[in-house]
Amino acid sequence: MLEQISIFAENKKGAMKNITKALSDNGINIFNVVTNDSAEYGIVRILVDDTEKAMVFLSNAGYLCNVSKVIGVVIPDSVGSLSSLLESIYDANINIDYIYVSYNRESAKPVAIIKAAGYTEVEACLKSKGYTIL
Repeated sequence: MLEQISIFAENKKGAMKNITKALSDNGINIFNVVTNDSAEYGIVRILVDDTEKAMVFLSNAGYLCNVSKVIGVVIPDSVGSLSSLLESIYDANINIDYIYVSYNRESAKPVAIIKAAGYTEVEACLKSKGYTIL
């Protein structure tokens, strides 16, 4: 299980720079960033090396943010691997809130980051199918 920080940020020039600067100035290493936006606001989702410390610095910088549990699943770097993963989850009757793919820096393998209710159930399902969970 991984901990992901979701940051509510204005959709304006410099918003990402300000977030990443607040973290880098305080020695927080960012492993992954994904954004979803609307006209005025967006959600920035990040994985970092020290979630608690990052939450303190982001909150002190005035950002509304929360921590949620997500699952990191190593998938092969081949055609159809994401589809196979999603089929395994579908077959187990599990609903995914959202998913995005990143890369493990050490292994250079793709990692699907999954947010779903009942993450322990999802982990057990995927482990039983032979997937490696981070």
